[in-house]
Amino acid sequence: MSLVLTSRHLGNVYIIHCKGRIAMGDEIKALEAELRFCTREFARLVLNVAEVDRLDSMGIGLIVRFATSLHKAGGDIRLASPPPFMVTLLNLANLSKFLRVFDTEEVAILSFLEHQPTNKIEKHGTRVLFFDQSPDLCAFVRAVLTQHGFEVKWTCNFGDAKILLRVEAVDYILVGPGTPQLSSETVLRGLRAIAPRTASLQLPHDFKLQDAHVATEALLGLFKSADTQ
Repeated sequence: MSLVLTSRHLGNVYIIHCKGRIAMGDEIKALEAELRFCTREFARLVLNVAEVDRLDSMGIGLIVRFATSLHKAGGDIRLASPPPFMVTLLNLANLSKFLRVFDTEEVAILSFLEHQPTNKIEKHGTRVLFFDQSPDLCAFVRAVLTQHGFEVKWTCNFGDAKILLRVEAVDYILVGPGTPQLSSETVLRGLRAIAPRTASLQLPHDFKLQDAHVATEALLGLFKSADTQ
């Protein structure tokens, strides 16, 4: 099966899901292009290889080459959910210590997020975790809140939102209007279960239909109202 790549990022971790074969030819070129793109900004990579059905010497060489480069920059490539044949290959090639393996994608991501660099500058603004399935709405909300002194973590992936709550202390959970497939009420229940003492806010259902200036006032008004309660 030809290689299909899907990617996203969570904080300073870039996740690539690989489906199909990683072998010499177009598949290698596709993965190399994706690795070159993401390593311009990210040094912490998770490769979810659960659905990889073939890995040849060129494929493993490509991963090792980029891992070596990232190690020099203080980063790493970590493999999530490798199939049995890949585990055998890594052990046979004595690469199991060089390329760290994790049972699930979530555990691999947490292995990065739970060990953040200690020299980062601490921020003191109100900390918000925002979740919505629309990347455009996430970009808008983040831009508005950041300009008003908030420190915003955001994601379009519900599972990633739960991961962030486990490793990031926030003052507010903010949830978008939701969709028929995943309602905002369902999201809030799931996130409150992880951080029951964290204040939570929900954007109105018509928020995406509002003009930008009205939406901005409504967004900021949510926090003003919460602060006065």
